[in-house]
Amino acid sequence: MTATATEKPKAETATAKASANSSSALRSEQGTTSIADIVVQKVAGLAARNVRGVHDLGGGTARAFGAIRDRIPGASASVGQGVSVEVGETQAAVDLEIVVEYGVAIAELAQSIRRNVISAIEQMTGLEVVEVNINVNDVYIPEDDDAPASGATRVQ
Repeated sequence: MTATATEKPKAETATAKASANSSSALRSEQGTTSIADIVVQKVAGLAARNVRGVHDLGGGTARAFGAIRDRIPGASASVGQGVSVEVGETQAAVDLEIVVEYGVAIAELAQSIRRNVISAIEQMTGLEVVEVNINVNDVYIPEDDDAPASGATRVQ
């Protein structure tokens, strides 16, 4: 069945209404609301970490600095580690660098992360998320934590 001429304007009108609703959440006659990049970065980081199968966020260097920062008394962990965002007036784009747990289906994990991040950002900020790019940097293998320290030999 083909679309009729009367159905097209309805779809276009619905799209226009959705766009108007997203911008009206941040703009009104009483003033405007602007969302800082760091806010979106933190929301995205927390949402991504809450997905089962995500071991950590960030590349190797960022995780190394994070480990050092965790050892400093009074220093707080960076929720935005491994998260880059671009925030406009009504839209946001997110880039994530993640470490996945071994055995997790990466394609399914990426879908879950996208769903969770988009939902959290749109609900909390009213911004439309146009894309969530995910870069898998590493796979966490629990046995790696049990490996002997460097310099130790396997046999005595």
